[in-house]
Amino acid sequence: MSNEATLHSQQEVMHGAHDHHDHEHHHEDSFISKYVFSMDHKMIAKQFLITGIVWAIIGAFFSVLFRLQLGFPDATFPWLESILGHWAKGGRITAEAYYALVTMHGTILVFFVLTAGLSGTFSNLLIPLQVGARDMASPFMNCLSYWFFFLASLVMMASLFVQTGPASGGWTMYPPLSALGDASIGSKIGVDLWLTSMALFVVSQLLGGLNYISTLLNMRTKGMAMTKMPLTIWSFFFTAVLGVLSFPVLLSGFILLLMDRHAGTSFYLSDIFIAGKALANEGGSAILYQHLFWFLGHPEVYIIILPAMGMVSEVLAVSSRKPIFGYLAMIGSLFAICILAFLVWAHHMFVTGLNPFLGAFFVLLTLLIAVPSAIKVFNWITTIWKGNINFTPASLFSIGFVSTFISGGLTGIWLGNSSIDIHLHDTMFVIAHFHIVMGVSAFFGMFAGIYHWFPKMYGRFMNQTIGYIHFWVTMIGAYLIFWPMHYEGMAGMPRRYYDVSGWASFKQFGGLNEFITIVVILVFAVQLLFVFNFFYSIFKGRKLTTQNPWNATTLEWTTPIHAGHGNWPGEIPEVYRWAYDYSKDGRDFIPQTEPIGPNESAH
Repeated sequence: MSNEATLHSQQEVMHGAHDHHDHEHHHEDSFISKYVFSMDHKMIAKQFLITGIVWAIIGAFFSVLFRLQLGFPDATFPWLESILGHWAKGGRITAEAYYALVTMHGTILVFFVLTAGLSGTFSNLLIPLQVGARDMASPFMNCLSYWFFFLASLVMMASLFVQTGPASGGWTMYPPLSALGDASIGSKIGVDLWLTSMALFVVSQLLGGLNYISTLLNMRTKGMAMTKMPLTIWSFFFTAVLGVLSFPVLLSGFILLLMDRHAGTSFYLSDIFIAGKALANEGGSAILYQHLFWFLGHPEVYIIILPAMGMVSEVLAVSSRKPIFGYLAMIGSLFAICILAFLVWAHHMFVTGLNPFLGAFFVLLTLLIAVPSAIKVFNWITTIWKGNINFTPASLFSIGFVSTFISGGLTGIWLGNSSIDIHLHDTMFVIAHFHIVMGVSAFFGMFAGIYHWFPKMYGRFMNQTIGYIHFWVTMIGAYLIFWPMHYEGMAGMPRRYYDVSGWASFKQFGGLNEFITIVVILVFAVQLLFVFNFFYSIFKGRKLTTQNPWNATTLEWTTPIHAGHGNWPGEIPEVYRWAYDYSKDGRDFIPQTEPIGPNESAH
């Protein structure tokens, strides 16, 4: 107990120092220090979000371009040549440009949008606000984290404009294609820029992750025990731990790849022939790269989905006016997912010649992840069961998240079985599975978070009518795009092929591919409507008139509408209860800052 008292007294001294610093320098902030090189976690969250939105538009637009090729392989679109130049000569995307678009689409959305844009935004915004801290443990490291991400973005953007084009070896960048500059036009300087950008990105993620962990372990306000933290904070904690442990492995893989490209090493290369000429490289293994990549690659799936899970848990409890069902089970399932995420990476490698006996262990561990995932799903459904649900855009996207997480997750049971995966691997079935369970679900969690915490970020509301249109078109469109791909995959249609119309087996899907492409264009148009709503609402949205518009219990809604750097003008509030006291003892909600009454029922 004495250690706790010492910690709290240290925090109060530190918070007091922050207060003094804030009052002393409040009026000296220049435009640069307030909006550009800001050390306020709330501003850094906005920087991550807006950069992520820009990348999301670019990445989604790339998917529209390559879907045009898949849907209409024989058509020409003269306007494409004016956008892509010689990459779309005669109005038809070249094979090289197609592979570059597919590669950059995956890279941008997985890393720059759903990792940096999602975690970077909401971990920054909510960790200090929900645990009761003035700022992050190191505001300077936080600032650096964003600017390393920004630098990574600039390098990746530059790769789009080099003469030989961006990297085109797939978002996984497997050697030997990516290790040999002469292998293809998309293996030249574009790959070097890709690897440099990703190295900067990993530095950004490590700086951010260490900061998030330090803040929520050391800077919680008085009374905020770990078991009183909202599930959002638990999910950000496990996400940061996953990132800190797995991103360095990816970085090592990239460094070895750069050395194979430029230093004459043979980590991934052996027995290679180019144009009939044998290369000197011997003794390397391309499979080694796959181990290093997927040791990050599978935890990466959960780095993307865990923050969305946490935010959906919070939004569903607030929207249904009910306590979250199975709070400790939710934390336990997050922890179980966190552990299992590191033990299943080889299920991406069943067709690499992996020993079937070893593969059986990865099958078992992969299928085990269904257990904590199912616990979460049952708890979400039970939370909203018989709830007095307020159907805001945020709550609709949260319910949509549960739907896509179930339907996309179930197809993972097929892919997790090594014998079935041999047939389905590298087909459109895989595209359908991970786009629904990881892509669409994570975006739904992100949209729920944006609609729900937008008033906290900007002091205004987003337009609800546009929000409803955005949800319904996106929800219906997502299923219309990705569900039919399961059937194409079961028929054996490979992914990443430039044109499948030459195969009699796949020509039957020509009409279906046209339909999918048309829906992609419609859904993309609605995302542009969301972007308009976002930026318009920053300046013209309905103004917030109360501190707590959603009648939520958590600490972020106790700060002023336009909170300064330091969040609370006076002392940081003390916490007395957990974060989910809704519909209790005849009251709609009880804030965390209200002491527990003598006759109050236990939760």
